[in-house]
Amino acid sequence: MKIPTTTDIPQRYTWCLAGICYSSLAILPSFLSYAESYFNPAFLLENGTSVADLSRFERGNHQPARVYRVDLWRNDEFIGSQDIVFESTTENTGDKSGGLMPCFNQVLLERIGLNSSAFPELAQQQNNKCINLLKAVPDATINFDFAAMRLNITIPQIALLSSAHGYIPPEEWDEGIPALLLNYNFTGNRGNGNDSYFFSEFSGINIGPWRLRNNGSWNYFRGNGYHSEQWNNIGTWVQRAIIPLKSELVMGDGNTGSDIFDGVGFRGVRLYSSDNMYPDSQQGFAPRYVGLPVRRPS
Repeated sequence: MKIPTTTDIPQRYTWCLAGICYSSLAILPSFLSYAESYFNPAFLLENGTSVADLSRFERGNHQPARVYRVDLWRNDEFIGSQDIVFESTTENTGDKSGGLMPCFNQVLLERIGLNSSAFPELAQQQNNKCINLLKAVPDATINFDFAAMRLNITIPQIALLSSAHGYIPPEEWDEGIPALLLNYNFTGNRGNGNDSYFFSEFSGINIGPWRLRNNGSWNYFRGNGYHSEQWNNIGTWVQRAIIPLKSELVMGDGNTGSDIFDGVGFRGVRLYSSDNMYPDSQQGFAPRYVGLPVRRPS
């Protein structure tokens, strides 16, 4: 039996077969380019038990969803360090975000100064509900740097509450920790039968909002048959901040202050306004600008 060869096939069929082969070779790489490598994690176990979900690591540089302590920035202004819940996402939150999206609640929205009343859908959300800021606030952007643990948020000024620059809500103020304070100075001189010593101290106790302070000095001298020793209590007082009044309350030894006239010492009670409780922008006498636009690069 004769086996047909290429010489026995008509020329038109030869070109047809060649065209089919070339077409198959051209189509085959297109299918291969879409194939992804996959390893079944069930092969790691023999007893058939369930394996943890490893899908988030398939694309690389994806971090686990959990609570992270990050530095929170709003419109290039540092808000503070905050523990924030992050969830996995496919939305754009920056090239270094690790595939994470911050989860906002009502408390966190208030801290960044968002005017939630301007967005009815936010006002109806429960406090513990995760809110997607990108969907809730138009033109808002999020950029999270996982390596630096820095969360940058950009919010249009029209969506923010009106407040002075540098304003910090009083509920975020810290009274400090209980502490004992002591600052002292001691000097002395001895020679030719004369001895002289001087000691001064400034001490205090901090307990909650209360501050107890004492200032005193001690002098000692001996020489030429003369001897003197004296303790001088310069002042003892207790003070605390009155936050609603933005004032300081002082009880004990104090003075009237020297903003206008020379201070006069007294023993009693004094309530005075404290400039330290106001934002930096309200402590000076610079003119006030209203509606100053801030242009940021796109």
